[in-house]
This record gives sequence, C-alpha cells and structure tokens, in this order.
Amino acid sequence: MPAYLLPVGNLPRRRLLALPLAALLPRLAAATLPPVRVGLTPAFVHDDHALMDAWRRYLEGKLGRPVEFVQRDSYRETMDLLRLEKLDFAWICDYPYVYLRNVVRLLAVPLKQGRPYYRSYLIVGADDTVRHNMRDLKGTVFAYADPYSNTGYLAPRYEIRQLGEDPGRFFRKTFFTWSHRKAVEAVATGFAQGAAVDSFVWDTLSRTQPTLTRRTRIVSQSKEFGFPPMVAHNKVNTELFQSMQAALLGMQKDETGAMLLRQLNIDGFTRVEPTLYADVVRMVKAFGEY
Repeated sequence: MPAYLLPVGNLPRRRLLALPLAALLPRLAAATLPPVRVGLTPAFVHDDHALMDAWRRYLEGKLGRPVEFVQRDSYRETMDLLRLEKLDFAWICDYPYVYLRNVVRLLAVPLKQGRPYYRSYLIVGADDTVRHNMRDLKGTVFAYADPYSNTGYLAPRYEIRQLGEDPGRFFRKTFFTWSHRKAVEAVATGFAQGAAVDSFVWDTLSRTQPTLTRRTRIVSQSKEFGFPPMVAHNKVNTELFQSMQAALLGMQKDETGAMLLRQLNIDGFTRVEPTLYADVVRMVKAFGEY
C-alpha cells in the first residue's frame, strides 16, 4: 500500500483515500515526532480520564504532535523525572518550582477567579467546634499532604514556627497522605484532627465531591501564594516552548478550550515572573533549604 494510504491516528481509511498527498504529509510528519511529555502531580486534582483524554487531544491539535500525560502520586517522583529529562513540561507545586529553579523555567500559571493565586486551608472535622486555628491543633494528629507541598507542608510548618513552636514537636503525631484529596479524606473520616490543604483542590472537591468536603470545616486561610505553575524543562527548545505556551494561553479564546477550562475549574493561563513565588523562597530559606 502506498505510504499516503496508511492510516494516520484515528482517521478512517475511506477519508484518507479522499485526501490529497499534500494534506497528509503534515499528519505523517507529526506522527513521526516523539511525544511531548507533560507531568502531572498531586497539585492536579482530576482523575477524570475522559477529561484528561480530551485535554491531551486538544493540545495535540495545537502542537501538531503527540502528547503524553505522565501522572505520578508524589511531587518527588515528578521532580525526579524532570531532573532526569524524562519530561518536557509539568504542572507542579510552587515549592518544587523553587527547588528546581535551575532545571525548569516558568511556562504559564493558571488563573482562578481571574488571578494567579491560591491559599492553604487549615481544616478540621465538620463536627469539631473546639479548634479554630493552628494553635488549637497543638498535640493532635495532623495530616500533611506531601513533603514537597507548599500549602500542605511548608506553609503550615512555617506558621508553627511563627507561633514560636517547633514543627517537629508541635503535633502528637503526623503522617503524609501523598495528596491533598487524601488529606481532606483523612480529616473527614476522623483519621486526623487537622490538615493543611491546597485551596484549589478543596474548592474543586467541594464542587465535584461535596459530600466529602461537607465533612470538614475550614478554620483559617493562609495569605495568598502564587498558583502552582506549569513549567518547561530548560532543555525544551524555543519553538516547542512557545507553541505550548500559546496553546495554554489561548485556551480561553476558543470554545473547546473554554469548555476544558471549566472542567479543570480554572479560568485560563497567564504569564508571570518568578517574583510571584518570593514568599515561598522566603519560607524555604527560613528552613535552610534554599
């Protein structure tokens, strides 16, 4: 069979027969390119496979080449993949971004309610009427999301230090859940008396799983931090960097992109400067980790 009659992607053979060779050549060229690898961490709350597939196909259409989403259960796994040059792009937490500042560069940052910010929510059980702040949680069992999470680990530990306390001794017991969703579940089920979680995750769960979040109560909110960014590995070439950035920034400008954004529970993406994460840098330095 001549090369121009070979199936390309999911295009039916009968449609291929009707296409001129000139129209097929770009498709054939794209099919030979290696996939663009995009890492997703627990900062990304969705496990809707249909949504993920739709977003992947949308990006493939914009980039003109295959896209592969690589989901991992911890920030560290995605950070390691970036260090090993196994990912081209990743949606990571602001804390890992600060750690990887010599490995990656900012690509785009999601907008929530039109702004590139989020917070850490301190939560307790819905029936807990005694505890109203971090100090009230001293001596309890506390769930941390991930050791490389800002809102789920760095920020609450920094708050404890600001209280003049030692984060290592403040709680009776602590454990990692390895995701913000599971931290919410730990409090909802009474496995922990408190947790600090990503506001974007909690707000998204309150829309998609309201029976879960109703079993928790937000007792305080941190100051605003720069939203978990999309980053590019420093080895990504300028053409691919600009193409991916344009695809993300343009999502709110077309019907399909806008629909995907609504399902992702964000308003769009924007460009930012690294100074957006200055507060995270300050907290990391306070723990001697910068």
